[in-house]
Amino acid sequence: MVDFSREINLIGQENFDKITNCKVAVFGVGGVGGYIVEALVRLGVGEISIFDYDVISPSNINRQILATQNDMGKYKVDVCKFRCESINPNCKINAYKFNLTKNNINDLNLLQYNFVFDAIDTITSKVALIKECKNLNVEIISCMGTGNKLNPNGFVVEDIYKTSVCPLAKVMRKLLKEENISSLKVVYSKELPVKVGERTPASISFVPPVAAFLMVGEFYNYINKI
Repeated sequence: MVDFSREINLIGQENFDKITNCKVAVFGVGGVGGYIVEALVRLGVGEISIFDYDVISPSNINRQILATQNDMGKYKVDVCKFRCESINPNCKINAYKFNLTKNNINDLNLLQYNFVFDAIDTITSKVALIKECKNLNVEIISCMGTGNKLNPNGFVVEDIYKTSVCPLAKVMRKLLKEENISSLKVVYSKELPVKVGERTPASISFVPPVAAFLMVGEFYNYINKI
């Protein structure tokens, strides 16, 4: 049994029904994406399609909600689906082991979704997804970099062309401009990245969830026209 009475008391039955009638897609279920899916399931979204091709590894433990010692080596989408169904059996979870690229983006039917979440790490894949959503007029929100960040208060929702500081956002601005994409809602951090000696971005547990929850909040605002 799933009891959403506390949420309904807060937002009203009409707004809750809008959420349960939604079909959304989440691309990437790692540090940010895993928390996005968790929040959507607990929000009462009716159907969620999750896309990822990676498996859980020891380096995921410090920041990814799906990562446990019991699930090492398992596909993230499989673990995510099992977890979601144990939370809210009324939510339909479609799990796809899918590595999105510019060459296979047309294999997807993005028009079926009310909202798309971009939590992909790879820049070329992010651009391909954003471009396709913009061409189809499908609402999308994209997450910029959460690595090398320590201040969760630094995250804001902004248009990509108004971002600063974030190295990923800088690259994305250039590439999206080349694709004639004039706007994109993103979550990014105004905090200057912490300088680390390693090429792989550093991370900490309390930063990625903040970005995820801001993105889900924007989904709620969009669906209920706030």
